[in-house]
Amino acid sequence: MSTETTLPVTLAEIEAAAEVLKPVIARTPVEHSRVLSQHVGAEVFLKCENMQRAGSFKVRGAYVRMSKLSDEEKARGVVAASAGNHAQGVAQAASHLGIKARIYMPLGVALPKLTATRDHGAEVVLFGNNVDEALAEAQRFADESGAVFVHPFDHPDIIAGQGTIGLELLEQLPEVDTVLMGVGGGGLLAGVAIALKEKARELGREIKVVGVQAENAAAYPPSLAADALVPLDTVHTIADGIAVGKPGQLPFAIIKELVDDVVTVSEDTLARALVVLLERNKLVVEPAGAVGVAALLENKLEAHGINPATTAVILSGGNIDPLLMLKVIQRGLSAAGRFLTIRMMLPDRPGSLAQISNIIAESDANVTRLDHTRIGGSLSMGDVAITIDLETKGHEHSKNVLNNLRAEGFDPQITNTAGGSVA
Repeated sequence: MSTETTLPVTLAEIEAAAEVLKPVIARTPVEHSRVLSQHVGAEVFLKCENMQRAGSFKVRGAYVRMSKLSDEEKARGVVAASAGNHAQGVAQAASHLGIKARIYMPLGVALPKLTATRDHGAEVVLFGNNVDEALAEAQRFADESGAVFVHPFDHPDIIAGQGTIGLELLEQLPEVDTVLMGVGGGGLLAGVAIALKEKARELGREIKVVGVQAENAAAYPPSLAADALVPLDTVHTIADGIAVGKPGQLPFAIIKELVDDVVTVSEDTLARALVVLLERNKLVVEPAGAVGVAALLENKLEAHGINPATTAVILSGGNIDPLLMLKVIQRGLSAAGRFLTIRMMLPDRPGSLAQISNIIAESDANVTRLDHTRIGGSLSMGDVAITIDLETKGHEHSKNVLNNLRAEGFDPQITNTAGGSVA
């Protein structure tokens, strides 16, 4: 049965959106990843929407949606809400089309995303503690002012615009059989799923489509299980671009029909994924854009019975706050066993610290920070507490450092728990 007769967005509409977008967007590259291919045991490619204009895929849907507004609607202006990427997409599209844009962004939004949105000419209003609160305020403003509300994911034109990535990917990588991408509200996953599944049907073959969510912001698995929209009580993840507490109605209807699976990944693996992309693939990707890579690192395809030959991961955005990047890199290194923080008690006498330093040096680890204190409620007279940050070379090396310290009578306690496999 053709999905074109039953779904709220058709392949023909996605193909029409692609024509509308030709003069506006960049055709982002598809890059092979040797390190991920070796890990998965299949060919892995990366669709680099982090290199898209405005730094993410969001301009696709925003431009398609706004290009269809009547002259009267354009004169009223548009309003939107976003943690950053949709905001920049709407602001950029509005600039192209000569439309006034008002964007609501949550309090505490990353400064680079805030600045970039304003630089495109949009008026920015900071409101609420999360995207859902900002969305509600944006809708209220639209109802009161008459401005056109441009939803980040729950509209057919938005879904059609995002789906153009699927068409591009198939042209660039015709042999692809499995595609992963992040999902928040679901506009990207829904649009790409229609494009890939319908094109595959025309070609008489199958392409599996898998959505990925951060485990602390995963509204789709319970919603799919209940066959109804199930909102989350709390959402907490470094992947702010997909930190959405409730699926969109239209995307949900499409995803439950077409998508093969929606899996979740941990925050630690997400941090590792950013480090892998930066270090091994030379790509700057934001956490929401890296969840597909995190799913590969956690072997989610194999765990869910999917055995691909050619896999593509859509890197949906690259707009990351440098301060967040510093934190994520440190967490990712810790999860990979390359950064270790230990705390231990020493006798307060000359030579104790030197002995510790010698053991660490002979273990071929590097001290990056040391905190030394004689004062604290848990300290006995004559004791010193030290906390040491170390650069190590993986989990086995970290274990060797710890074992060498214990062999000399010390009792190092790990205080950074990312990764969880060093004992």
